[in-house]
Amino acid sequence: MSDTPSKTIARLSTQSSDFERELTQLLAWEGVSDASVQQRVDEILADVKTRGDAAVIDATNRFDRLSVSHIDELRLSAAQLEAAFESLPDEQRDALAAAAERIRCYHERQKPTSWQYEEADGTVLGQQVTPLDRAGIYVPGGKAAYPSSVLMNAIPAHVAGVRELIMVVPTPDGAVNALVLAAAHLAGVDQVFTIGGAQAIGALAYGTQSVPRVDKIVGPGNIYVATAKRAVFGQVGIDMIAGPSEILVVSDGHTDPEWLAMDLFSQAEHDEDAQAILVSWDADHLAEVEAAIERLLPTLDREAIVRESLARRGALIHCADESQAIELINRIAPEHLELSVAEPERLLPEVRHAGAIFMGRYTAEALGDYCAGPNHVLPTSGTARFSSPLGVYDFQKRSSIIHCSAQGASELGKIASVLARGESLTAHARSAEYRIRR
Repeated sequence: MSDTPSKTIARLSTQSSDFERELTQLLAWEGVSDASVQQRVDEILADVKTRGDAAVIDATNRFDRLSVSHIDELRLSAAQLEAAFESLPDEQRDALAAAAERIRCYHERQKPTSWQYEEADGTVLGQQVTPLDRAGIYVPGGKAAYPSSVLMNAIPAHVAGVRELIMVVPTPDGAVNALVLAAAHLAGVDQVFTIGGAQAIGALAYGTQSVPRVDKIVGPGNIYVATAKRAVFGQVGIDMIAGPSEILVVSDGHTDPEWLAMDLFSQAEHDEDAQAILVSWDADHLAEVEAAIERLLPTLDREAIVRESLARRGALIHCADESQAIELINRIAPEHLELSVAEPERLLPEVRHAGAIFMGRYTAEALGDYCAGPNHVLPTSGTARFSSPLGVYDFQKRSSIIHCSAQGASELGKIASVLARGESLTAHARSAEYRIRR
């Protein structure tokens, strides 16, 4: 690499002639292109589509190491969700409730409204906003359980007015996480099935004898979940194909190096494919952060995961100046961006591509993961160039409204007639012409 290499994390410099190649290689990610995974997912989805509950039970027994004979054994009741909430220690219950309320308050402000306007001839045009009837929420299980994901996916749907929320969450070896169930209770989830993987996506997309078919599936998962979501898109809506978690920190050299090291760790600890990058124009500061990384790594509970993540996809990048740092932000289009600088507001207008922007030295990305209020379901792998955080608008759709007066139909008919005949669609033209006043 361009600068002195670290045993833990790569050092890059924008001044290197090889920098663009190194950066492209660092950012490269495609999580759903494995042919063998695609084949297995296709087989599972086809089986679920054909056999419904029986296929879901077979796959769940096989992959989650269970011995279930009926789908009801994979269904949790509202009473069980409430009991899980009540069973939590006071501190956890209060924290979950506080986070839920902050998330709800933020998303209430996102609600779009229907609108109409009337033209001079009496024609009315507008837009009607309506919620989806039913949404499916996938919540990861297995290695880690994420009650925060329940809140971030279910609460915007509830605020949007979705009539029914169906949640799926795998429980390998039968391990049920009380925090996840408590979050489902708080967020107003209607039904919960303890299923996961491609079989859960298939059940939500196609419907089975017991699992209702949904209109849209949201929520993160492993490569099988991501591949299945891509496969059923069109049959149902999906939020996004989520890649590994990412953080890009831009520092002016005056933030505590240990704070920044831990901010990088906070994303690297998700899994070995997560990406943590720090950019600064202060070379001495980068060296201090690197030293903090080496010093603090052995203190982490998930040291091995963090170490591999940093080695595979992490980097400390030395750039020329603040302007070049901004260029890197927009080139990388990170899921999470920390502007750890004295005047983040000054830089904000120049940031075109980022999922969530954390402003100033005190705003750790971890606060956004849990309780700040904005959604933590964010575009990854550079897709912030064209997509946005999950929100209320993802659970609503818009219908156009056209109500022509007689005069308006006549005037529009003249225009439509000319354009339709130009396209050789004479039935279109004649349909419009019938309304023209003679």
